[in-house]
Amino acid sequence: MSETLFDNGAWAGAAPRLSVLVPFKGDDPCLLLDLLAREPMAAEVVVLDDGTADPDLTARVRSALDRSPLPARLVTLAKNEGRARGRNRLVSHARAGHFLFLDSDMAPDSSSFLSTWLALIDQENPAVAFGGFSLDQAPPRRDHALHRAMAGHSDCLPAEVRALNPEKHVFTSNLLVRRDVFAAEAFDEGFAGWGWEDVEWGMRVARRWPIRHIDNTATHLGLDPAPVIAAKYEQSAANFARVVAAHREVVSAYPSYRAAKLLKRAPLRRLWRPLIKAYALAELAPVRSRAFAMRLYRAALYAEAV
Repeated sequence: MSETLFDNGAWAGAAPRLSVLVPFKGDDPCLLLDLLAREPMAAEVVVLDDGTADPDLTARVRSALDRSPLPARLVTLAKNEGRARGRNRLVSHARAGHFLFLDSDMAPDSSSFLSTWLALIDQENPAVAFGGFSLDQAPPRRDHALHRAMAGHSDCLPAEVRALNPEKHVFTSNLLVRRDVFAAEAFDEGFAGWGWEDVEWGMRVARRWPIRHIDNTATHLGLDPAPVIAAKYEQSAANFARVVAAHREVVSAYPSYRAAKLLKRAPLRRLWRPLIKAYALAELAPVRSRAFAMRLYRAALYAEAV
């Protein structure tokens, strides 16, 4: 696929120790780029526009990169490549020995975010490390209440908890990877749509290298309304099936797999599944019970894959 490149004035000749890799499609990454620019460290930023086709957004991103002291490149694609292939393409433009995958809707929680990653590289040269994410800077909104409750329960976990299942808590929202590790294990481009390509990558990598977990969080600002969460789960069912086929021995220990296995025996699943979804989308219902219903809905979708 053809790509258009834009480099800022600091790009040429730079020799960074860390490449920050930021894909986006439709989202505006400028806030993140401005926050990263506050730390003029030995890092570069490579941004991938994965087929947004919005000239105004392109102009804003170029302007953000122009004012950044960090060496920066924008890669613009005419058509969407997808999450796995897009991140693999980002790596092809990276020049450092370590890559930091950072989603465009993240915001570092510390003013020393990049320096913490660089210190870890200097001290340990880790193969893979995940910094975690939070909701600390995400503004409360009623239509995000369900996502906030679900993420707070299962995703916003301290390093010592994540380290109990290191491969499970590997997300490209805040993920450090050493160059030689990624050269051996890239993202599987057979995944399509949303979900599981980063966790599956973590399963493969964990067979060969340790996965380090630290507390160097970034806030997930891009919380979704409940209908978007449901749509993403519907997209992810085929990806979950791909993970089960390749890593059943690992994923069979996950609660989502065990719940799907139980629901596979339930009769008339396609009749009652929409009712569970409807309850999960009902904003007047208690958030805790809605979160349970949404997890149950996901398990009912995944039952087709187990």
